[in-house]
Amino acid sequence: MQTETLIKMANQIGDFFEAEPDEAQANLEIANHLNRFWTVDMRKQIATYVIEESGAGLHKQVVSAISSHLKV
Repeated sequence: MQTETLIKMANQIGDFFEAEPDEAQANLEIANHLNRFWTVDMRKQIATYVIEESGAGLHKQVVSAISSHLKV
């Protein structure tokens, strides 16, 4: 899948959970969503992007969630 598409999808998830007042809980929920609904390949691709590109263009909570909770 195109990395740009994954970024767009991840940012939509981040936007949804932005309303969560507890940032740690939001990060956990974002990661849970990615772990449940994204394939292993999609998760590996976005995790690699975060490592190689410092998550440029990604919602800050998404970067945090991927860095701390994503299962690849």
